[in-house]
Amino acid sequence: MNSRRLAEDYLRKAKVRVESLGVYFKHQSYDDVIRESQAIVELVLKGLLRLLGVDPPKMHDIGEVLEGFKDRLPRYLAEELPKIVEMSAFLAEERSHAFYGDESGLIPPSELYSREDAETVMSWTQGLVELYERALREG
Repeated sequence: MNSRRLAEDYLRKAKVRVESLGVYFKHQSYDDVIRESQAIVELVLKGLLRLLGVDPPKMHDIGEVLEGFKDRLPRYLAEELPKIVEMSAFLAEERSHAFYGDESGLIPPSELYSREDAETVMSWTQGLVELYERALREG
């Protein structure tokens, strides 16, 4: 299997997962929106690296790694890179909290995120998947 096929399959997986965000949101499971968005962003960024012919590292926050290849990205993606790096770092940081909650404070994950948090992250994640799809189409 080549990198392009992997990158295309990551898009397929990301699109299915984006659909799941709506289910989580409908059920007011905002923590799951955050957690699943993190997985989607990780897939997309690793897919972008694969599209560039780069074997992605085995880590959750890929934003800064992608930044090292800014000059090889399409302009529309390079322009979004500061926000991509910021959101990747935020979601990677929240990954554990969105799944387990604040274990030291004994706060369940369902109490950590608001509807607005979920709307913001969901909208941003959907936009990133669209940019990724464009990169695959044009690349």
